[in-house]
Amino acid sequence: MTLKFFDKLSQNFTELLTDKNDYNIIIEVKDKKQFTAHSNILKCRSPYFHKELDTINPNENNIKTIIKHDISAQIFDIILKYIYGGMVNLENIESRIIFDLMLAANKFELEELSKKLEIILIEDKASWLKSHFFLVHCTIFINDNFKYLENFCNDIVVKYPSLIFDAEDFTSLQEAVLVSLLKRDDLQVKEVKIWEYIIKWGIAQNPTLPSNLDKWNEDNFLTLKTTLQHCLPYIRYFHISGEDIWNNVEPYQKILDKQLWKDLIQHFMSPNLPKKSVVLPARTILIPELPNHLIQHFMSPNLPKKSVVLPARTILIPELPNRSKEPFSTIISDDHAAEISSWIDRKNTTYPSTNYPYEFQLILRGSKDGFAPRTFWDMCNGHAGTVVIIKVKGTDEILGGYNPLAWDNNASGVNGVYGETNDSFIFSLKNGNVQNSILSRVKMPDYALWYNNHVNCGPNFGGGSLCMGNNHSNLTMDDASWFNNNGHYEKPIRTCGNFSIIDYEVFKVNRKSN
Repeated sequence: MTLKFFDKLSQNFTELLTDKNDYNIIIEVKDKKQFTAHSNILKCRSPYFHKELDTINPNENNIKTIIKHDISAQIFDIILKYIYGGMVNLENIESRIIFDLMLAANKFELEELSKKLEIILIEDKASWLKSHFFLVHCTIFINDNFKYLENFCNDIVVKYPSLIFDAEDFTSLQEAVLVSLLKRDDLQVKEVKIWEYIIKWGIAQNPTLPSNLDKWNEDNFLTLKTTLQHCLPYIRYFHISGEDIWNNVEPYQKILDKQLWKDLIQHFMSPNLPKKSVVLPARTILIPELPNHLIQHFMSPNLPKKSVVLPARTILIPELPNRSKEPFSTIISDDHAAEISSWIDRKNTTYPSTNYPYEFQLILRGSKDGFAPRTFWDMCNGHAGTVVIIKVKGTDEILGGYNPLAWDNNASGVNGVYGETNDSFIFSLKNGNVQNSILSRVKMPDYALWYNNHVNCGPNFGGGSLCMGNNHSNLTMDDASWFNNNGHYEKPIRTCGNFSIIDYEVFKVNRKSN
């Protein structure tokens, strides 16, 4: 019998990331954010790092530094936690982040993670893939490791080819992408149109070619032929009408092999005679291609349309009694949410209360879920982009803070760990006898958040600039929380040091889909 204790093993290895004593690797990512790691673990888990580290010389302290300024700190933090602990928390992670994470996992040769994320995108994020189709379709062909996504995208393109061929960026398409489409027997485009598309693409790759075809010389045709050498073999020439051959192909006959052109002429003169050239089968016509305006509607329904769009028919149903909408918060209003949204986007004016771009999704409410600090860390762990709202006891004050980073209940260590960000802020909201809202942005990004004692402390902005915590393990006890002007944020949001709370809420802030 084999006993397995992987959860504890994962936890112990993850804790190594906060141990600053024995590391021998520094990885510097975008914005010069640095992570520490251990060479043995990186080499064991990632073939990429195994090869990379062998090429780097250590400094006088026997520490090697890897520079990766093409990857964000958020992505690399997830990658590093996967390497050490074998776990990835995708809850409330945006689809674009999952896509970028898949690309990074592939870059670092983490095949298990890369393939799993590829499947998740197809099964759970198909709508995002479709709405960002050109980006996805082009990106995955940079290498040959995303076969599931390649098939997913190509299955869409063959049915709705105008998504690629009529896109503004069509001529920037990579050759491998174009060839993969030309190979498809079920590409739903007339063959003569495919010919026109590849000619357009080939000419665009050579901007010095004369714009007037009558002025082309032999070298010009040779240049185009060389550019299209991997595309030309997949055109179904013998399934283009004679009229289209003469009008569209003949002007460029010099880029075709002489035998192919001879066989084409013979085909229309004596179609039953044998041919020396390869004759590919006609493409399979599956369904009539949808008009462009319908394709746009289904793929990107929010884009403006040129066609007349009639309103939907009115469906009359009895109004359900006593089903009023429950407010999203018991502390703040839509006016407050609009103001906080404008601060997140760094707007100089406040969004209208009827039209602000974020949805406030409740994660935790103290009066419902409890006021123990541990409850906060358990329920908010892994959530990024959150707003903490605090209702102060005995006054009309509403205090709060915004954390763009993920709360991490494993990051406190012995003495606590600071979270670094330029985008955090704390605030006091206009309410009751509080005349004006106060916004205080982070002044010292290195000390923006403080992940500390989970027994006595809840959310802590700036190591005490705004903190919920006490010695009673109950955040509603008198003097349960405090404020100080330690310089980590721009200006104070309150005039006194300690305060007690009536209730508090934590929201995940998600940008609304258009």
